[in-house]
Amino acid sequence: MVSLYPLVVNECIKIVKKKRLLVVLLILAAIIPMFTYAQMKVADNARKQFGTTDWRVELRQKITDYQRSLSSGRMPEEWKQWRRVEIKQAQYYLDKDVNPSSPNGVTFTREFVKNAIGLFIPLMVMVIAADLVSGEHTTGTIKLLLTRPVQRSKILLSKYITLVLFVSFTVIATGLIAYGISGVVFGYGGWDMPVFMGFQVNGTEVDFSYVRAVDQWFYLLMEFGLVWYTALIVGIITLMVSVLVRSTAAGMGIMLAVLISGTILTSMVSSWETAKYLFMVNLKLTDYLSGALPPIKGMSLPFSLTVLTVWGLLSVIVSFTVFTKKDVLN
Repeated sequence: MVSLYPLVVNECIKIVKKKRLLVVLLILAAIIPMFTYAQMKVADNARKQFGTTDWRVELRQKITDYQRSLSSGRMPEEWKQWRRVEIKQAQYYLDKDVNPSSPNGVTFTREFVKNAIGLFIPLMVMVIAADLVSGEHTTGTIKLLLTRPVQRSKILLSKYITLVLFVSFTVIATGLIAYGISGVVFGYGGWDMPVFMGFQVNGTEVDFSYVRAVDQWFYLLMEFGLVWYTALIVGIITLMVSVLVRSTAAGMGIMLAVLISGTILTSMVSSWETAKYLFMVNLKLTDYLSGALPPIKGMSLPFSLTVLTVWGLLSVIVSFTVFTKKDVLN
């Protein structure tokens, strides 16, 4: 019987040879400088507008603008709730005299990953995972692979192990590239900058009794842990789709539609409570660290982790059940 190690090595070689990983790295190397430049322009415009580099002036103006917008009758109530929470958190940072967005490479990486967790990073993972099984059908190697003296379950397990390795690599590469490129512009400091976490949001009320300051390196570590778990669940679900659909293009199309619809739903589903059980509505785990208003009342970090875990386990069960019994001759 063939051991698991050479199967994993073979899967890794196939991913590298197909250059999908190279595509992911090139996309990261192209996209991150754009966001770095945009962030630099925002800082320059703020400096010109307020005539100072004092972050307190900008934050006070943000609070004033948000308070003024609350009187608008055209603004949806969900947006007003979000702004009320933002006002209270911004005021808390002012009271504690802590800059929430100090310009440095670590802060940029933290914010970039926070905004990328809902769509960008899952798309990067999907590019790799969508081809793991369906690609065998496309190239015709599935019959050769399954005629070897290896259990089908072991073959699929090797693909899962490979998926974990490349999801980890993608998340780490995202952080390193973001920090490396943004650090050239904003500097490489900021590791020990204080960041507040523990905001308890209930409707428009914010409980500050559990708030504590942590070093930014520790906050970033927790953030990347949540990003990795989110990316892994998306990868597992994508692998299930790859098992069910023989066409890589079709599998990528399905996951692309699901992820984009999740992004749209997250901003629209406040009144549709059962939508909180959809995995794509629970992808933004990092929002719970920063104390952002959840898209649906009743959602919390443990709840979203549970929903994602259940989706992941069901996807694994479906994948192994179908892959070990499917007919590859037709």
